[in-house]
Amino acid sequence: MQRINKNVVLGLLTLTSSIFLLFQLYYYKYYLSSKNGAVFPKIKGSKAGQDNSQWHVVRKFLNLVTSHNIVVHLIDPVLLELIDRDLEQLQTFSDGSRSECKYFCTPRDYTTFGLLDKTWKLEVGLFQAAERMGFQWLKLQSKDPRLEGMEDLSGTEVPLHYIFKQATHAIHLVVFYERSGNYLWHGPLRLKLHMDRAFVPFQKLHFGRYSGAYDKMELLTLSIDGLIVQVPKKPSKFLEERTHSRFVECRYKEARSFFQLYPDDTSPEAMEFRTKAKALLHLSALTLNNLGVQFWLSSGTCLGWYRQCNIIPYSKDLDLGVFIQNYKPDIIPAFQRAGLPLKHKFGKLEDSLELSFQGGEDEVKLDIFFFYEEDDHMWNGGTQAKSGKKFKYDSELVFAEGKSY
Repeated sequence: MQRINKNVVLGLLTLTSSIFLLFQLYYYKYYLSSKNGAVFPKIKGSKAGQDNSQWHVVRKFLNLVTSHNIVVHLIDPVLLELIDRDLEQLQTFSDGSRSECKYFCTPRDYTTFGLLDKTWKLEVGLFQAAERMGFQWLKLQSKDPRLEGMEDLSGTEVPLHYIFKQATHAIHLVVFYERSGNYLWHGPLRLKLHMDRAFVPFQKLHFGRYSGAYDKMELLTLSIDGLIVQVPKKPSKFLEERTHSRFVECRYKEARSFFQLYPDDTSPEAMEFRTKAKALLHLSALTLNNLGVQFWLSSGTCLGWYRQCNIIPYSKDLDLGVFIQNYKPDIIPAFQRAGLPLKHKFGKLEDSLELSFQGGEDEVKLDIFFFYEEDDHMWNGGTQAKSGKKFKYDSELVFAEGKSY
């Protein structure tokens, strides 16, 4: 009887030792092995558990993309707000000497990164490596709007978003494309019927509810919580852009139908006017953006975009709208410095203000109309240059969504 008890005890000790050894091997493989990157730094005052696991997921993702020569940059609004507040301090400690996990340990369900499409070619090896590291992934794609005008290519799909998930944390990777207007664009996130809607909390994602447009940005490399990360050089500018980044795509199908009824003017004169008008629009946008003045396409210019995806060649001018409360005295001097002297000034600040700029007799004229809000509508004034006759145009407030009026 005593011999049986000894064997049982010996067996239990052997089993316990084996389990402990397996646990040590597991911990070494997934947390200490150099294959999976550097170990988590010593953190002063960091929270345990879920917070640290987020850091590990981000670290694994960065190791994954780095090993495939993929350059990503942080665009997570929650983290960028924290980084922007501490930017000078983070640059001072650029060697990563700070040991406190202050950013990537912030409780959240996911972390958002951006990727420039032209810097990466799709490689199946990335997803195979992601699976070996314990990631589940999801790819979302849709039609490429840059090809909508090409009948034979208009159905071509491109990747717009990727989701990499491990445990309870996910990485949202947003793909940015360069558009012909010299800006960056990302598409909406739309799940197809067969996709798992419980894969991540899609409704909480910061990007993807609609398409977005951003200025090209410079990137800054920082050491954040012991991880080398690229961020927008001016996080506050990116965050401000995000508040009004919603992009409304042109109605290409309707434009093609319009041109079937009314063929487009492709004469040399029309082409020259459109080229000049687009250059003027670019210069105007740059000038107003530098002043922090928000604007929109107005009148005939807005109609051309909405109806035919282009500038109306016989309109002979460019029309922009600005709310009167956004008027700044610096507008006129700024356009003069940009080579566009003031040609006309109609109305006054409190009533029907309109500014016209023109670089020369053969150049396209720019008209800026200022809009006034009433209780249930808004309006702008117009003045006929030759006769001085005044007009008042009422608009519904829903116009602010960018519709023609």
